[in-house]
Amino acid sequence: MNDTDLNLLIALDALLTEGSVVGAARRLKLSESAMSRTLGRLRTATGDALLVRAGRAMVLTPYAEAMRERTHNTLREARAVLSPDAEVLDLAQLDRRFILRINEGFVEAFGSKLIATVALQAPNVQLIFVGKPEKSDRDLRAGSIDLEIGVLGNMGPEIRLQALFRDKFVGVVRAGHPLAQHANIRQLAAFGHIVASRRAEQGGPIHDAIEQAGLSRKVVVVVPAFSTAVTLAIDSDYVALVPRSLVHHHPLLKNNPSLTHFELPFATPEVTVSQFWHPRLENEAAHCWLRGVIKGICSGR
Repeated sequence: MNDTDLNLLIALDALLTEGSVVGAARRLKLSESAMSRTLGRLRTATGDALLVRAGRAMVLTPYAEAMRERTHNTLREARAVLSPDAEVLDLAQLDRRFILRINEGFVEAFGSKLIATVALQAPNVQLIFVGKPEKSDRDLRAGSIDLEIGVLGNMGPEIRLQALFRDKFVGVVRAGHPLAQHANIRQLAAFGHIVASRRAEQGGPIHDAIEQAGLSRKVVVVVPAFSTAVTLAIDSDYVALVPRSLVHHHPLLKNNPSLTHFELPFATPEVTVSQFWHPRLENEAAHCWLRGVIKGICSGR
């Protein structure tokens, strides 16, 4: 690479935009003599006169006319590279694929609204939801996913995160179920439970609380998705145990007259659902936009 002074690009853009030494000097806050010397350097660098006299005025040469838009675009791209915050994001033209690692509960609660919002603002953007076989930052570090949404797991200290909302488990039963009016821990334990777990796990805080009360818990079925658990509960006397966010935000579950939900009759820990990303994407304009969309949806905006 030769020793071209890239500052000349700024001067060239000013000269081609203004079409005069005086105008370019005013734009760059330089003296006319300094701008004239810079024009001389540009003529040497390009091998073209760039500006020539036509009577009392100065006009662009054909080469300068041809290079005007290209010079402006090149300078804009250079500024975007060196100053990411200055990058202008055109959502209407954004052609991008985002890979998001999300559990099925979030997709069921917020997925339809997220897809609709993204499609409205940036119609050429594609979202790809992938499962969460593990809680690890490996895929974020490798760049194989753009964003992860869930509860903080085994994440390295460099991974960025933003809290989205607090969540906890509730009981969901059919309309008219005996637990719909009142549910103490003994009554809750008397009914069979439907548990949603990708790994077929049945334990956890609910299981522990019932056993600590000297009662036994009957898990009648374990399913892979929370929406499946709710579907089975609607047509039975079983209790589905699902995140509160699912009941409040799922388009087919909120305000559904066929079911009702209740707070569990014992304390269970709340969890914070967050979005995680690698610092390489911290200031990337399109990624910042998507994070903002997700945060807004989870905040009810």
